[in-house]
Amino acid sequence: MNSFLRSRYLQIVTLVLVAQAVLFYSASQGESTPLASPLSTLPSTFGIWRLGQEGTVDDETKDVLKADDLLTRWYVSPEGGANLFMAYFRTQRTGQSPHSPKNCLPGSGFQPVENESGRIDVPVAGGVININKYVVARGDDESVVMYWYQSQGRVIADEFAAKFYLIEDSIRRHRSDTSLVRVVVPVVNGQRQRAIRTATDFVQAAYPVVSDWLPR
Repeated sequence: MNSFLRSRYLQIVTLVLVAQAVLFYSASQGESTPLASPLSTLPSTFGIWRLGQEGTVDDETKDVLKADDLLTRWYVSPEGGANLFMAYFRTQRTGQSPHSPKNCLPGSGFQPVENESGRIDVPVAGGVININKYVVARGDDESVVMYWYQSQGRVIADEFAAKFYLIEDSIRRHRSDTSLVRVVVPVVNGQRQRAIRTATDFVQAAYPVVSDWLPR
């Protein structure tokens, strides 16, 4: 009986996935939503945060991500420093999609120490967003990682929810554009809670600007 139920479950899941794929590709033919302005024109200040260094993305990473626009920057404030990484995809119809940091970070040698989804208060309508919060380590080095997916004004933490909205938006709005926004703050002298506060402060300062920069 258990074997039958498992087999039946797998068949249903397979049918649902196939149906989603058919709906997605048929509903999004020809769609592509460009950015109003390149990510490189993102402001160099977010409140007390100032641009410290403009980073570059190597060709190998670009080839893997296949994003339509990328940004990596180091911002600094009296509280410390934070790396902002953004990847924008005009369409996911042709196979491009954000790579989850859950998979990329272990590939770079970082292993999760703590992880959770959490709420952060932000100074915009609605007042709160749900994002992923990670503490990762490579040897003795630790970093706090916060990230989310942003699609058409919607902030999404969960990867499965992102896939659901991808299908819904493709059908209802004929759009599949999305972005990955990631913030990384190093843990200095073992002060993990301070790094978490710094990352939270940066997200609160940067989110209103980042949100306005991405298509709604």
